[in-house]
Amino acid sequence: MILWSALVFGLLGSFHCVGMCGPIALAISAKKSLIRQKLFYNLGRTTTYAFLGLIIGFLGFSLALAGIQQWLSIIIGGMMVLMAIYYKKSERIIAASGWFGAVARLKSNLGSWVKKGGSKAFFISGLLNGLLPCGMVYLALVASMGTQHPISGALYMGVFGLGTIPALLLIMLSPNLLTKTANLRLNRALPYVAMFIGLLFIVRGLGLGIHYISPTLEFISGSGEVDMTLCK
Repeated sequence: MILWSALVFGLLGSFHCVGMCGPIALAISAKKSLIRQKLFYNLGRTTTYAFLGLIIGFLGFSLALAGIQQWLSIIIGGMMVLMAIYYKKSERIIAASGWFGAVARLKSNLGSWVKKGGSKAFFISGLLNGLLPCGMVYLALVASMGTQHPISGALYMGVFGLGTIPALLLIMLSPNLLTKTANLRLNRALPYVAMFIGLLFIVRGLGLGIHYISPTLEFISGSGEVDMTLCK
């Protein structure tokens, strides 16, 4: 999937981050830290997202090697559409699960690093924050699987992470800059963006012969080789 979708998804998703991660961002701002240290925190989150994208992209690559490239794209698109439709419900389920207590321990460690202050501590806090359960991040990870390559998956999530930085950085510098009403309206747009990206994946998997959007796919096989699909 083209990277602009990751950037747009990240930019709009950043306003979701303000609601979910805003308290952490405000806690960091309360440390009177330099803007450089705030950037380290956000780069830590982006690093974790890119690493998760690398893993998920490898999974997508493995499935593509099995010769189901088209179906994988369609299934991923369908998953994104369903997650977008039931976005709030899925987030409540994710939040309620708590990963069997792992999330509580993760938050505790994150809080400890925030209290230490300094660039290194903020970077590690960002790394840990990137592991917190978030429906928006899971949607992006599903999309990164659709890239069907580890490097592309990491790049997709990296661009997504960079897209989330502006809003969080702004709230760190000026907590009252964004009103609750404006944040709510921007948040409501997120599921529609996710649905649009999901539909793009479905169209891509259909192989309609539309250059870049839905290229024609053909199977190439040979003696002793693994079947895989290649774009013309």
